[in-house]
Amino acid sequence: MIKEYIKENQDRMLEELFSLIRIPSVSAQPEKHGQDMIRCAERWKELLLMAGVDKAEIMPTKGNPVVYGEKIVDPNAKTVLIYGHYDVMPAEPFELWKSEPFEPEVRDGHIWARGADDDKGQSFIQAKAFEYIVKNDLLKHNIKFILEGEEEIGSPSLSAFCTENKELLKSDVILVSDTSMLAKDLPSLTTGLRGLAYWQIEVTGPNHDLHSGHFGGAVANPINVLCKMISDCTNEDGKVMFPGFYDDVEDVPAEERKMVAEIPFDEAAYKKALDVEELFGEKGYSTIERNGFRPCFDVCGIWGGYQGEGAKTVIPSKAFAKLSCRLVPHQDHEKIGQLVVDYFNKVAPKTVKVKIESLHGGQGYVCPIDLPAYKAAEKGFEKVFGKRPLAVRRGGSIPIIATFEQILGVKTVLMGFGLESNAIHSPNENIPVDILWKGIEAVANFHLEFDKI
Repeated sequence: MIKEYIKENQDRMLEELFSLIRIPSVSAQPEKHGQDMIRCAERWKELLLMAGVDKAEIMPTKGNPVVYGEKIVDPNAKTVLIYGHYDVMPAEPFELWKSEPFEPEVRDGHIWARGADDDKGQSFIQAKAFEYIVKNDLLKHNIKFILEGEEEIGSPSLSAFCTENKELLKSDVILVSDTSMLAKDLPSLTTGLRGLAYWQIEVTGPNHDLHSGHFGGAVANPINVLCKMISDCTNEDGKVMFPGFYDDVEDVPAEERKMVAEIPFDEAAYKKALDVEELFGEKGYSTIERNGFRPCFDVCGIWGGYQGEGAKTVIPSKAFAKLSCRLVPHQDHEKIGQLVVDYFNKVAPKTVKVKIESLHGGQGYVCPIDLPAYKAAEKGFEKVFGKRPLAVRRGGSIPIIATFEQILGVKTVLMGFGLESNAIHSPNENIPVDILWKGIEAVANFHLEFDKI
């Protein structure tokens, strides 16, 4: 029945999606696109009302507005809160696009445009699945929508909005389509996201740059000291050496590790794509496990001293680095942030002065695979793709998901339909048209299965 509904309405649906994509709602460029953010929020409000919500409104925040909508069928029934975002990444460099980024084009079975996947296309999947179950009188639970306009710049206003509107957003589970599948024919559900902690460190030696011949061997070189301190942060087995770093790291359930083992992974192709001879990571774990289940420490940038053309024999006064840790669920980014600051202050030799500050961070997130709503999503995928989706933990971060759990007290099911080839954040972003339709089917089936819980 849903296939027929999509077929009968696909031209209208595509034009509605295109009406969103044509609005260049780039949150990172407020001077250029501030009014476009308002226009996109207004268009989302119209589309939610057309889809069947009882009410929809544009609600102010300290930044871009939030679009809220709801369909309450029974105040005593369960409630699903659907989250998405209407802002997109900048489209530059424009010259690398094969078609206009904000004029969607259907080509080779794909929709090509900025936001086709992230996250206008995937949020649209949620709206059209909702439309189908409402128009066919199949909805037995309440549904609320929250669409924000700042996800691509870190959602700076959403935490306060959730705190101020906690009762309005009250729900039993949050459903999000803003993640990806392993492959077009290999469906998956994202069950974990890593958190993040990020620092900048400054190491100061002498009060000015020194001649390396006159002072070499007599004064500590800040770059040498910084490199030694950074080198000591991990050991030869890839283990992070900050005291207490692993205290809150969870043991991954055996069933989930078994699922990870089923994920196809071509190590040779992986190395070839990166042009490296060998991979490296924490001993005792596979590459996929290291990337999704385990925390890590990395140097994101390092600089100091002379960097111009030719030679300059100098001992620099200062050395700098930007450091980060990807964290796993239950590792608190503020706790780790302070732990690392304390570590560097303690190990720094008296030959230098160290200044280290935390720049930002976010919590990790994990969704239990025995959560009833997760099972509903699993069945929704299976009915459409013909196979049970694999549970996958991703190496990246979506900090707002952990914020939802902290403020609203509910779990999130990450039911995404993106593909690596969709090139989100890059030129020529796209989404396969057939995946758009399958996504609508799968989410509609999620709602039908959710009613059986």
